Amino acid sequence: MNYRVYAIGDKIHKFYFEAIKEYQKRLSKFCNISFLNHKNLQKLTSQEMDKYYKIVISSAGKPLSSEELAEKIKKFELTGITDILIIIGNEDFHWDEIISISPMKMSLGLTSTIFFEQLYRAYKILNNEPYHK
Repeated sequence: MNYRVYAIGDKIHKFYFEAIKEYQKRLSKFCNISFLNHKNLQKLTSQEMDKYYKIVISSAGKPLSSEELAEKIKKFELTGITDILIIIGNEDFHWDEIISISPMKMSLGLTSTIFFEQLYRAYKILNNEPYHK
């Protein structure tokens, strides 16, 4: 699986970037994942976006449990969807799906960090590995 995660909005604090880097390192054994923070969505080209299945992370989206996220990833793999674009912090474009990690409003950095943690947890579930060391 190939994930491109874009956090759209204000600058993210360094400690969130450090946590995200740690989860990227852990996720590298399961998938390819990149993370970029942009002020606005215009940096993304429509050609780039057309290649991906697009998911928005928003408090207004459908809530998923860790297990449901793992099942969603499994379904993507089974149906041949391998390129996933995740947008955090902006809903103003054509997306394929909108999901929520919490109904609470959170900062962009915290939402991004929690998404990475949940993605890592989902892969641990899929591989029948214990999550906590």
